[in-house]
This record gives sequence, structure tokens and C-alpha cells, in this order.
Amino acid sequence: MIEIQIPGYQGLAIENILLDFNGTLAIDGHLIEGVKEKINQFADCLNFYVITADTFGSVKKELETVRCSLQIIPEKNQALSKLSYLQKLGPQKTIVAGNGSNDALMLEAAMLGVALVQQEGVSTKALRASDLAVNNILDLFAYFENPGRLIACLRE
Repeated sequence: MIEIQIPGYQGLAIENILLDFNGTLAIDGHLIEGVKEKINQFADCLNFYVITADTFGSVKKELETVRCSLQIIPEKNQALSKLSYLQKLGPQKTIVAGNGSNDALMLEAAMLGVALVQQEGVSTKALRASDLAVNNILDLFAYFENPGRLIACLRE
């Protein structure tokens, strides 16, 4: 668990990180350089979960040496499947990161929803549902290394 106190904002007691795959951890089905190392670095204090419909059919191979749990969901009703999975994990102790319209429900319901812009872009629906937007998934991991960045962004 990682705890971060943010003045004028809720205190964060983070146990889980729920991540979309394509557009968040991967571009065109391939893991973004540095993601495996960062997840593995923090896997002793945080539980990582990846949820995807596996559009490119590459997720199992791409994550085979990454310390995370993988949930492959059906093509239909992805937004509801993702929200349901978040509810099982506990939204009050989970950060969610995603970029697509099908991520909006889980982004909004999470303790902290983080929209990713990156090369694929971000849907305005996901952006509006988020608490925070970053340019790159590695920026999310930088918050765990330097919580002052998150505090500066979210304090009131």
C-alpha cells in the first residue's frame, strides 16, 4: 500500500492499480518501453491489474514477465465489464488509468481516475471522467516515486 495525503483533497490509501492495456500500457498491442520495469518495481507494495478486450491479440505475450493479474473481457459491453471488475477490487482503494470511452465508467468510479493521452490520444469522455490527465504512463509511476508531484496537482 502507498499512502499519500493531499491538502484539501481526500487522502489516498492505494492498494490496487487497474490499467487498461491498449492506449494505456501499450501502443498498437506492444508494451510501452519501461512499463514492465515500473510495474515489477512497485509490485511488492501495490497490486497491478490489467483489463482488456485484447484487440491486437498480444496481451498475454506482452505481459508474460510482468507482475500483474490479467483480465480479458468480451468485446461487447466493455465499459460495464471494466466497471464491474473495479467494483470487485474496491474503487475506494484503486487507481484506474485509461484513455478510451470504454474506460470512462471505471475512471469516474475509482478513488483516482487518470486519463492517458500518449500516441493513441484520449477520448473526451474518458478525460471528463478522470481526476487527472498525464502525457505518458510512466508519469503515473513517477507519482509513486515523488508524491509531491501528485500533491501539487490535486491539492486545493
